[in-house]
Amino acid sequence: MDTREQPLIIVGVDGSVASDRALAWAERIGHRLGATVEIVTAWTASHLDTGGTPILPLADEDSARRAQSEVVARVIPGGGSTPVAMELVEGPPGPVLVEAAHRADLLVVGSHGHGRMYSAVMGSTSEYCVRHAACPVVVIPVPLHQANGEHDDVALAR
Repeated sequence: MDTREQPLIIVGVDGSVASDRALAWAERIGHRLGATVEIVTAWTASHLDTGGTPILPLADEDSARRAQSEVVARVIPGGGSTPVAMELVEGPPGPVLVEAAHRADLLVVGSHGHGRMYSAVMGSTSEYCVRHAACPVVVIPVPLHQANGEHDDVALAR
């Protein structure tokens, strides 16, 4: 039995433009609903080359913590008006987010993360979440003009 008084929104953050937009949307909706927003960032050491160098983003806990902090500072400077919690979890992003969503009312993810190479190796996190999450999933798209990966401050403004 769930005894939470506030709704819980889980949002996946990986440092990409798509995750910036997902967090901005989740924070706005969380404020309107009186919800808590929990930022979940997955990282996995299985994506290190033989010398221990990351071959993909978020291949170690420090990179994940840094990416998470940068997104929060960029998207909700000053902490915003919604209660926000942050969590780092070792594992592949799709399964990590789906597991976190078991205790959530809503899961929010960006439409894509770090590009085609990352998706080819990892698969589509948003697709995995839509197929496997036990709660509703919102996928936030990145406008075509942002395909170059530049962060858009205007899109994040409330």
